Amino acid sequence: MALSIWSSLPVLAKCEFRAGDSDRIVGSFVLQTVLQTNLMKPVPIGARGEAEETVEFKHTLTSHHAQLPPVYSTPDMVRLMETAAFRALQPYCEGDEITVGTAINIEHRAASEIGARIRAEAVVESFDGKFYAVRVTARDDAREIGRGTVGRAVVSVGKFVQKMKKG
Repeated sequence: MALSIWSSLPVLAKCEFRAGDSDRIVGSFVLQTVLQTNLMKPVPIGARGEAEETVEFKHTLTSHHAQLPPVYSTPDMVRLMETAAFRALQPYCEGDEITVGTAINIEHRAASEIGARIRAEAVVESFDGKFYAVRVTARDDAREIGRGTVGRAVVSVGKFVQKMKKG
């Protein structure tokens, strides 16, 4: 048995199959191709990432302004959530690819004090062909302190840096 394929890919492929000297089947079929704007491996919906930190003075509102209370700041919580989202997607990047944040929609629902252990979790919810939507939550030792979504997109670091240099 011999199988030979020659084609004008990606649309049409021709196939010839020989079972013996006199048996020959020739056919053509359409190949479905996946057009990607990058080389990133497919990311399964439900892919997860995590990030943790212990609240230190530098993570508090007081570190930004002396009159504010010494509680975990919203910008630090968002940063931790973005890190978790990055970690959910990064294993699927190839070469010099990374993901960058494109959108945030976060609620900071409870305060955490210095010494609290904060854990952010991220779960990939969807991909529209360009942007990933990632559900994020943050918890301290006692409760959920924040939740929302972040958007991320895949970029080539090399191309990104070149684009930034061009202005």
